[in-house]
Amino acid sequence: MITVVGMGAGAPPGGDVAAGAELVVGGRRHLDAVRLPEGAERVVLGALAPALDRVAEYVAKERRVVVLASGDPGFFGIVRVLAERFGPERLDVRPGVSSVAAAFARAGLPWDDAVVASAHGRELRTAVNLCRAHPKVAVLTGPGAGPAELGAALRNDSRVLVVASALGCAEERVERLTPAEAARRDWGTAVSVVLCLDETRELGPVRTVAGPPRPDTAGWALDEAAFAHRDSMITKFEVRALALARLGPRPGDLVWDVGAGSGSVAVECARLGAAVTAVEKTPDGVGRVRANAAAHGVDVRVVHGAAPTVLSDLGDDPDAVFVGGGGRALPAIVAQCARRARRTVVVAMAALDRVPAAREALLGAGLECDGVLLQSSRLAPLPGDVTRLAATNPVFLLWGVRPHSRTEGVTP
Repeated sequence: MITVVGMGAGAPPGGDVAAGAELVVGGRRHLDAVRLPEGAERVVLGALAPALDRVAEYVAKERRVVVLASGDPGFFGIVRVLAERFGPERLDVRPGVSSVAAAFARAGLPWDDAVVASAHGRELRTAVNLCRAHPKVAVLTGPGAGPAELGAALRNDSRVLVVASALGCAEERVERLTPAEAARRDWGTAVSVVLCLDETRELGPVRTVAGPPRPDTAGWALDEAAFAHRDSMITKFEVRALALARLGPRPGDLVWDVGAGSGSVAVECARLGAAVTAVEKTPDGVGRVRANAAAHGVDVRVVHGAAPTVLSDLGDDPDAVFVGGGGRALPAIVAQCARRARRTVVVAMAALDRVPAAREALLGAGLECDGVLLQSSRLAPLPGDVTRLAATNPVFLLWGVRPHSRTEGVTP
């Protein structure tokens, strides 16, 4: 049997948690905080593989092993690798208070509506995009992915960071500061977790189901009436449905909506959990995108400017891009988006003449290209309680997919 003991939010439990163990595995500070049985072997966790091999030797001889871990070891912790290697039936897990729960407690906030992301040994951009898209996010930190790096990535976002260091220890410190302030600090190695908050929405409504809040309106590819738009200048829901399917927006992604118009695609991507930047060149269009995002309760960063020039100022490369406008500049816009997109570019065009150049731009950037002409007819009432079919304008939809993205796993 392997007993896995969570040490609380940095605070050691009683000193006898290792009683009867013949092998005790853990971080140096955890091992120093408990009494080891006489004759027990002590393994300081560094590289995981050698420690697991040593555990395997003891398990094979049915000798008792105790593994010491921080907080709740089943929450982004060592329980996963132990269960994969030895089977859940061999584990006796005794969780402590997780650093996430402790940090929210120190901040005086509920966290049933929070998103939790681990940046420990993982790419920071996923956590950054979650922070951009959601009002309440906890980020578990790691080397090269701490408050300074998170703050630098979010310095232009209207968020506040709560940095919790050495939780449960005498040196515990919890500080509330702006991303720019966090970016200027050297935080050392004691940081446990960082909360990223939209202060206007840090106290959400009472919840029945834990997790990030979902939009009130069910479904996706919403009717055009769900958005403010000018003279029907909006991506129709049939086109939007296929565009969203090809974009594949998900939590942790960054999506650009270039030539956003009403922002219907941007808003729908945000409703599906992605961080979204909408680019729109007209002042009234910028206002409509912001109004539609507010009406649907999502965060969309709106950039006022003309593509392709403004695209170089957008910062991080996107996972997916929707191009819904561009005129004569369309080939240059598609080419720049295709060079920077990590996964997919989707282009919607009403003009047949623009299709070949857009396709060449996608192929020229190394993307695999496909497309379709969408023509739909909607039911429309006629006098006498009868119905006719009313045709909508045909739209060409092209999409380019970066080849390696087809086989890459999804790591939320």
